[in-house]
Order: sequence, then structure tokens, then C-alpha cells
Amino acid sequence: MNSSDIPSRLFEPWSRSEYELYEEDDAFVLTIEMPGFETEDLTVSWDKGVLNIAGEHVDETRGHQRTYHRRFRFPKDIDEEGIEAEYNNGVLEVYLPIPEAALVSGIEIEVKG
Repeated sequence: MNSSDIPSRLFEPWSRSEYELYEEDDAFVLTIEMPGFETEDLTVSWDKGVLNIAGEHVDETRGHQRTYHRRFRFPKDIDEEGIEAEYNNGVLEVYLPIPEAALVSGIEIEVKG
């Protein structure tokens, strides 16, 4: 363990959430483990190819506040109107559909033989 990691581990251990991003046939799917938040604590927004995930939860009984913010940049066009997000059992899942026109891109290269 690096000594420079100690402050971040002491003060923000929950900020190191686990996430998985993969591409299906027609969409990107992002899942983020975010235990301790409520649905109303989360904000998901899309702006010019960047998905913003933010969360803030205040536990008044314990005097704790949790915040989370992360940005994800996507290399392909996304159908902005079709983006969906769902939060269940501490896991946020965001579905980002890829428009059909963006699925096939590039140019075909002739193979000579």
C-alpha cells in the first residue's frame, strides 16, 4: 500500500465504487455499485457524449454525508431519448442505446488475394 493512499482510504473509502461497462449488440450498459444511496439521492445526466452520475446522501442519525461523482465518455453516438437508468439493491444500471446508423461505421476494405 502506498502511503499517499491512506488519506483517501480514511476519508472516502466509499468513493471507489465498482463499475462495469460493456457494449451489447445495440447499446452500452453501465452498472455501478452504489450501496447506501436512495433513488432520490441520484442524478444521471447526458451532455454531448458524456454521461454524468452524481449522488449525495446525508445520514443525519450518524452525521455522515456521502457524495459520488463520475463522468463516462462514450465513443459512439447515443440515442439520447432512449437512455434509461434504474437503481435496485445498491446497483445503478444505465442503458444507453446506440442508433442503428451508428452501429455500422467505417469503410469496407477490399481483401486482395
